[in-house]
Amino acid sequence: MRALMANTKSAEKRAHQATARRAHNVAQRSKVRSAVRKVVVAIQSGNKAEATAALKSATPIIDAMARKGLVHRNKAARHKSRLARQAKALAGKYSKE
Repeated sequence: MRALMANTKSAEKRAHQATARRAHNVAQRSKVRSAVRKVVVAIQSGNKAEATAALKSATPIIDAMARKGLVHRNKAARHKSRLARQAKALAGKYSKE
């Protein structure tokens, strides 16, 4: 991170707040990506139970980040929809219906 040279006390405070907020947002975004990655790995392994469980734990995390404005609500919905569709498709691959 580059150093900011603030001219006023308030600008110095805002710069400090922005740095802290960015660190928090980076951590939260990483949490979302990790949750999504767990679901993707479970789907790729072909384990339906594991994929469903991972999706069930990732959904509230994705929703929370959309609610807080960290990711756009449409992007959150798109992720959940695509992951759910892929997890559901696992059943069709191996069943004899």
